[in-house]
Amino acid sequence: MKSNNLRSIAQTTFLFLLFAISFLLVIITPAAVTQVRGAETMQLDRTSGLNLIQEARNLSNEGRFQEVAPLLQQAAAMFERQGDRLNQAMALSNLAATLAQLQGWDEAEQVINTSLSVLKSQPKSAEQMRILAQTQDIQAQLQMERGQVQAALDTWTQASKLYQQINANEQFTQTQINQSRAWEALGLYPRACKTLLNALKLQSETCRFSKEALASWQNRSASRQNIQAMNALGQVLRVLGQLEQSERALKAGLAAAQKLNLTQEQAAIYLNLGNTKRAFANESISETEEKNQFERSALEYYTKAAQMSTRKETRMQAQVNQFSLLLDGEKRSEAEALWRSIQSEISEIPSNRAGLYTQINLAQNLLKLAMRERESGRVGEWGSEGNAVSISANLQSLLWREIEEMLDRALGKAKRLGDRRILAYILGIQGRLWEVQQQQVEAENLTNQALSLAPPFEFPEVAYELLWQMGRLRKAQGDIEAAVGYYSQAVNILSSLRADLVTIQSQVQFSFRESVEPIYRELVGLLLEGEGKVTDRAKLKLARQTIESLQLAELDNFFQDACADVKARIIDEVDRTAAVIYPIILSDRLEVIVSVPDRPLRHYNTAKSKAELESIFKRARVSLRRTAFEQERLPLAQQLYDLLIRPVEKDLAASDVKTLVFVLDGYLRNVPMAILHDGQKYLIEKYSIALTPGLQLLESRPLTQVRLRALTGALTEARQGFPALPAVASEVEQISSAVPADTLINQQFITQELQAQINKIPFPVVHLATHGQFSSKASETFILTWDERINVKQLDRLLRSRSQEKKAPIELLVLSACETAAGDDRAALGLAGIAIRSGARSTLATLWQVNDESTSIVMAEFYRELTKPGISKAEALRNAQLKLLRNPQYQNPYFWAPFVLVGNWQ
Repeated sequence: MKSNNLRSIAQTTFLFLLFAISFLLVIITPAAVTQVRGAETMQLDRTSGLNLIQEARNLSNEGRFQEVAPLLQQAAAMFERQGDRLNQAMALSNLAATLAQLQGWDEAEQVINTSLSVLKSQPKSAEQMRILAQTQDIQAQLQMERGQVQAALDTWTQASKLYQQINANEQFTQTQINQSRAWEALGLYPRACKTLLNALKLQSETCRFSKEALASWQNRSASRQNIQAMNALGQVLRVLGQLEQSERALKAGLAAAQKLNLTQEQAAIYLNLGNTKRAFANESISETEEKNQFERSALEYYTKAAQMSTRKETRMQAQVNQFSLLLDGEKRSEAEALWRSIQSEISEIPSNRAGLYTQINLAQNLLKLAMRERESGRVGEWGSEGNAVSISANLQSLLWREIEEMLDRALGKAKRLGDRRILAYILGIQGRLWEVQQQQVEAENLTNQALSLAPPFEFPEVAYELLWQMGRLRKAQGDIEAAVGYYSQAVNILSSLRADLVTIQSQVQFSFRESVEPIYRELVGLLLEGEGKVTDRAKLKLARQTIESLQLAELDNFFQDACADVKARIIDEVDRTAAVIYPIILSDRLEVIVSVPDRPLRHYNTAKSKAELESIFKRARVSLRRTAFEQERLPLAQQLYDLLIRPVEKDLAASDVKTLVFVLDGYLRNVPMAILHDGQKYLIEKYSIALTPGLQLLESRPLTQVRLRALTGALTEARQGFPALPAVASEVEQISSAVPADTLINQQFITQELQAQINKIPFPVVHLATHGQFSSKASETFILTWDERINVKQLDRLLRSRSQEKKAPIELLVLSACETAAGDDRAALGLAGIAIRSGARSTLATLWQVNDESTSIVMAEFYRELTKPGISKAEALRNAQLKLLRNPQYQNPYFWAPFVLVGNWQ
């Protein structure tokens, strides 16, 4: 329930908008009045009722809802006496909306049901259908506010059908916007996106729009309604990871709102722009000026939103988001100052759904601030007796009280609202508050209460964090078995959610690295406790399964969807001459699990902190530069060998293992395993080496012996700001001499032609010798063609188009001259992503560019080796690398080490 990646909440209180629409409905005069009353009395009642409606509308426009409710009650009673059922129902529906604005949720629900009952008793007519649709609209708003999302969606669907029947186009469009909010709340963001695109007449087969379509929308006369829809679209696109499209949509909506001088709409859009800019900053691969600029822009947008907003909830959302961003940016003093400035307004935050989520986010961030204060232990002021007073301790105490009071207030409001999901969130944070203060009993009681409100089958996105919290609490009490049980339940929920992970928490802040990844690592840590003495095979198997599940979850998060089908497999089923090595980096140690055919799993560990381990890995990677001396490189390569291989080297030697398959973790993915050194030899001199994100992701079918034929795409000339690759010409020539090949080079190597060739002939090998980059962001993982950059998702569609036509899949994808993004600690995720998403059974790539003759030698030898009968891809690559290693000119690992094989090594 905490994060630094914002998922903003609904930007507009639609209830207020609905009041305005309702009050503008034409007052219907019944065709005949059947009550036995004097005509003059009835006319007086009707006139008085209309006057009360007009007065209520004026007060509503001024926000004086306390005064509106009695007037509507009187009007409904007068219309009832007159027998004017349609006007009675209309007055009741407006009364329900007004009571909801006053947080009288139960009363509002009773009144709206009465209104619906009255309407359904009346003959069907255009007027009856219009008021019924409007009343259903308000009912859906109430259901949405109270967490009854599916019911709200169903009710809006009924209302939209009525609006279509009576040709109420504007109201129909509004229900589409409202339905998109329900789809969002259900986590179905692609559906929400398509609904909004339809409402805006930006129809698209995918959840994208062209610049031309957006320009056409801007040229049309925009309305407040369409501007709100464009703002909602910008929010949905951000959650889907389409940040450029999100920014374009929001800026188009902002321009339209400025043109119409719609102040609140501008504020709401500025808030979303801030969130999108923050998402850009979160995706920046390192602490760069670009990242800082994104954060500065986000802060500026939040400030504008707070200054312009005419609604308290929007203003508070902007300030809370600003507070969170300052806190995550380590600008603690600024964050504290902002918090003090908004303290007095906290109690005024509305008690609706949006307001409660604002309080939840604020409480989470205050808790984060309190914990950082405790960690820092700042001392700076002097007491009256000359004793140092801890500023941090004083602030902590104040923060604990403030968080506790805020959550207590929010809990009372949430109980009145009746949204169990929100109640569970609040109780969960209260449990967390007691947890960090080491009050275990109170923390466990509150967490159990939250779980009773949010069972996994109903609210999995809430339950998994609560189960994680229970696991931590049991671990703190020394009950490891119970802790493992809770952690395992949390991981099982995450595995079932998969594609929904990036959207499950649209109402609260979410970060994969804070809210998901630690659960897997902490479970592995619990399963493998005991300094290498774990003998429970079930625990080792569960630990291995957890590591593979983490790898899959990271790829899902990388792509923002579930990127691959999985099937549980063991190494014996895949290759009886291969061993799989699973290193996993924990906070206090490195754990390694080794799977060897026909032998029980074993594991070993090294007690080093995560920071120490990453320092070793990064220094090892830096030592692989061309100018590094052997005295720098070899000790680090030997240290890696000692960490990963030394404890199991005798088992490997005794098991006739020929191939080592690594499922690498964290920064270790950026280090080629071939360079590990036992003091006498490099690892590549003893074994073939391959990488995989996990056995469950391997192509299940054995490699079919096929006649090798390659499609080669290559760039030798400078293009799109990238330098020339003159050695590529020799590389392509040598490949053609080793295997039959069709080549697209320079101007021929365009995306359209590459697509045509892939679809035309079932090449088993696709070799792309061009610039490319692997990054921790899908949008920044790309290969370069003559005419454009093809990112990993586009490459996925391009390469998979052949398999969709039931042609043979690609056996091998080779990406020559690509490299991991500089400064990106998780860049190799992009390589794993391409390997999985391309549909190729195996991918050969380079971790850094070696733009000289050495690449040509490796590639030519690799293809020659592949033509030999019975040789695996891993063996072919090993032999090619050894040829380079034994050449005195290229003995430096800089030349032969960057080549890695990912996927099926057979």
